[in-house]
Amino acid sequence: MPDLLLELFSEEIPARMQARAAADLKKLVTDGLVEAGLTYAAAESFATPRRLTLAVHDLLGESPTTVEERKGPRTDAPEKAIEGFLRSTGLSRDALEVRDDKKGQVFFATIRRPGRPAAEIIAETVTNTIRTFPWPKSMRWGAGSLRWVRPLHSILCILSDEAGAELVPFEVDGIESGTTTQGHRFMGHGTISVTGFEDYAAKLKAAHVILDPQERADRIWEDARQMAFAQGLDLVEDRGLLAEVAGLVEWPVVLMGDIADTFLDLPPEVLQTSMKEHQKFFSVRNPKTGRIEKFVTVANRETADQGATILAGNGKVLSARLADAKFFWDNDLRRVAEGGLDAMATPLAQVTFHNKLGSQADRIARIEALSGDLAGPVGAEAGQAQQAARIVKADLSSEMVYEFPELQGVMGGYYARAAGLPDAVADACTGHYQPLGASDSVPEGPVSVAVALADKLDILTGFWSIDEKPTGSKDPFALRRAALGVIRIIEAGDLRLPLRPVIVAQLLRHEIAQAGGGADADTAALNAMLDDLVKKGLFGAAFDAIADRLAEHGGADRSLDAIADDLLSFIHDRLTVHLRDQGIRHDVIAACLAMPGSDDLTLLMARARSLSAFLGTDDGENLLQGFKRANNILTAEEKKDGIEYSLDPDVKFAEEPTEKSLFAALDRAEPAIATAMGAEDFAAAMQHMAELRAPIDAFFEAVQVNSDNQIVRRNRLCLLNRIRQVMGQVADFTRLEG
Repeated sequence: MPDLLLELFSEEIPARMQARAAADLKKLVTDGLVEAGLTYAAAESFATPRRLTLAVHDLLGESPTTVEERKGPRTDAPEKAIEGFLRSTGLSRDALEVRDDKKGQVFFATIRRPGRPAAEIIAETVTNTIRTFPWPKSMRWGAGSLRWVRPLHSILCILSDEAGAELVPFEVDGIESGTTTQGHRFMGHGTISVTGFEDYAAKLKAAHVILDPQERADRIWEDARQMAFAQGLDLVEDRGLLAEVAGLVEWPVVLMGDIADTFLDLPPEVLQTSMKEHQKFFSVRNPKTGRIEKFVTVANRETADQGATILAGNGKVLSARLADAKFFWDNDLRRVAEGGLDAMATPLAQVTFHNKLGSQADRIARIEALSGDLAGPVGAEAGQAQQAARIVKADLSSEMVYEFPELQGVMGGYYARAAGLPDAVADACTGHYQPLGASDSVPEGPVSVAVALADKLDILTGFWSIDEKPTGSKDPFALRRAALGVIRIIEAGDLRLPLRPVIVAQLLRHEIAQAGGGADADTAALNAMLDDLVKKGLFGAAFDAIADRLAEHGGADRSLDAIADDLLSFIHDRLTVHLRDQGIRHDVIAACLAMPGSDDLTLLMARARSLSAFLGTDDGENLLQGFKRANNILTAEEKKDGIEYSLDPDVKFAEEPTEKSLFAALDRAEPAIATAMGAEDFAAAMQHMAELRAPIDAFFEAVQVNSDNQIVRRNRLCLLNRIRQVMGQVADFTRLEG
């Protein structure tokens, strides 16, 4: 069985597009081959800056002959219907067969498609793939109509087996397929003729081209790490940059250069970001000082002077870039020295956060208030939390962050320390954006936690207050990430923080801001009133009073309770995904969400984990089956009788020993479970619940619930309801499956 080798050779493909392009090439070609009847054993694709390569192994030599039988219209159908059927089958009327059917006589067509040689199918598939390739951006060149990411120079396409290699002939926009390729742009040896994939890969390597991007990345990383280690330094890991650089070179040559002394005192993150973004350099750190002292660059060729000229040129360009960064750093430090971070934050009053949510300064004021509310529950000092909230966004107006937006927060921490602020405040500047993703670390320290939670809850309540929520895959303000951040911070800190009153309070702050203030609805006065109520722990009716005053002066007439419920539901959705990733079933989470206190995420997660562990035991699984049986019988009988069997059952009507035993077991379990749940000892509650398994199993084995004696029947149905009530102290078992 032959192997296919395809190479599309072009000008340099952007590194960010290579991996996707290699995957697309593999999918489009192999899907096309299989659709045409050519199966294969394995396929692999590769990308370098100048080529996309596909190798398909053990391909069929030709497609099999197929016979398809297709049912057509009735023989007395309109002529146009019959003609349409003939066109779709490619047959003449004489070739159709008439058969009896339920509704009369019907035309049947037997379509035979003879097998086709692999080369013919490959030529057709590859041509179509090239003409329809899904590049994010493409271009035309010369007088042709073909679009490609960069000008396409040649196409190598051969089928090879033990007998040798065979050209697959075709032509795309004047480019004819061939059996040759080219090596490295500068170190290659002219045209290379190949006879198969192994021969191709070996000859490319001899011509200074490493085909596999992972092999190039591994070589870059290992050589750079060894160079750093030889000088007692550490290479700063950056897998994203490594993948990008591996897509810029076909023959990586790793070089290490020095950073001028005048730039060594810049923050390490500034040096690392500047070198990465502008030069694609790796950073090399001194483990003793933590400073970035050298850089690693990757050239695409070997030189007679061992890269000295390349390093000299790179050093000059790097110095110019770092001179800009040093200028920004010095200017920002001067501003901090002259006016502090409060002064640096002043311009944010003129920066719009969102046209319906006000300026960045408005948002900072809300975060400051909420940070004070959250300080107590997270163990932070309220004044320090509010001080941190006032300045955590100040670096957004710094020159450094304007140049490097990805350094927001990081630079705030440096500026806070330069201003002499407490470490807890500086740490909050750095950490309040965290976590930025599922694998990112969460902020540490009570002040950082308070401000990080306030930041995320403010953006969530803000967009819920203006009814701009994520839809489908669209989430321009990263609200799903903010909700997951709230969950992860609460989980990591084991925080006891009922979210509902916090959400309502922050929704009120947004409503106050949107009302704009007036003679009787002064914004400052209403905010002061709200802050006082929160400090006193007065929620509910007191909040309603503020909402009523807002409604009188043009505030939203929507129910804040409904908005808060909707936002909590959104957070619960993200929590469900988070816990499912940890192996907890969705129905277990739903059973716990139905219980009171579901806005306390720590309580909710502890309940869900304990219930999940319990249901994973034999006792848990069998008890669930017993509950389901009791619930199904009770539900069916209540529906049939049109009443609820919710009265307390009486043991004096019990006739069977197992029935009396179940009464006794429920009498023991109910207070024990209630005590355990009151102490939030879920493990103990599950253990007490497990003790119900045997009595419930025995009851159903020995007792007929629907007794002929109606008094006994009603009593037994009420007993089933008591099972539901006792177990319902732990979770809503009706939501569990199976």
